[in-house]
Amino acid sequence: MRIVFSVGDIHGIGPEIILKSFLKLRETGHSFVVAGSYKAMEFYLTRLGLPVELELVSDVSAVEGLCATHCGVLPVLSVAEPTQVKPGVISAEAGRIAMLSVAAAAELCRQGVCDAMVTAPINKEAVALAGFRESGHTGFLGKLFGVDSPCMMFYDPVSELRVALATIHEPLERVPELIRTMDLEGFLERLALSMRTDFGLAHPRIAVLGLNPHASDGGVMGSEEMAAIAPAIGRAARSVQVEGPFAADGFFGAGRYRNYDMTVAMYHDQGLLPFKVLAFDTGVNITLGLPIVRTSPDHGTSFDIAGSGKASERSFYEATILALKIARCRKEES
Repeated sequence: MRIVFSVGDIHGIGPEIILKSFLKLRETGHSFVVAGSYKAMEFYLTRLGLPVELELVSDVSAVEGLCATHCGVLPVLSVAEPTQVKPGVISAEAGRIAMLSVAAAAELCRQGVCDAMVTAPINKEAVALAGFRESGHTGFLGKLFGVDSPCMMFYDPVSELRVALATIHEPLERVPELIRTMDLEGFLERLALSMRTDFGLAHPRIAVLGLNPHASDGGVMGSEEMAAIAPAIGRAARSVQVEGPFAADGFFGAGRYRNYDMTVAMYHDQGLLPFKVLAFDTGVNITLGLPIVRTSPDHGTSFDIAGSGKASERSFYEATILALKIARCRKEES
């Protein structure tokens, strides 16, 4: 298989974790290519003194010619080059390169040149400075492929914990109305389908968390559970193994997530706070619902250590291994 890495923010740890991961991946028999900046990759390679050989790739036809025997060299498809590389600095130029890299990687997958993409971290402020309306990977990729509501999911290969978000990067004040008006039943059905096609789980077991404290205690602390969440679970249960709504604190505190293949959180921090406590170094972010396979590490650009050699590649490496597994599952399913 062939995997494309988008370079991420060139002033963050993206290039470093790509290089370090490649050192572990290059003997796997698969081929890898970076979409992004050759100058940035060369800058970090020289600065960190890593034993990787880079090769500048000029166009898609050159990427198509790559094969597993190319495993000792990391090709870089240059989509844009910076005037200067400045580790730890937020800049519009770095944000622009990051998103052009994502778009180029996605196109390689759309054309079937690559089997999956793994995205290095981007910085939302830099992306916004570059003028992009969609500052995150999930929304940007959804727009590229015409998918209105791609699902943001997180997976830990060590504990097998999986968390999906009903709402993504939304202000808390908007979440209750979004929960009341969204097609939660359809979300659960699509999630179960993705679990089957991407993870090979024939009958995935899904747990749904409540929105309010104690899942509202029967309506005492909010109405969303009784008005929207529980009815959607009831309807979805006709075709999906799904239970809830559960009080989030007790659910994670008692380790009940171990009884399910997937936990659905109502908003970002409800799901990501416990996930990152349990799986900060090994967690992987997956975008479900896209026609291509996309994974990423579960951390940010880490500007404070960019270029220092201190960045851990574990999450990026795990994201690549998972991308290979999902791509294989999809091929077997089709």
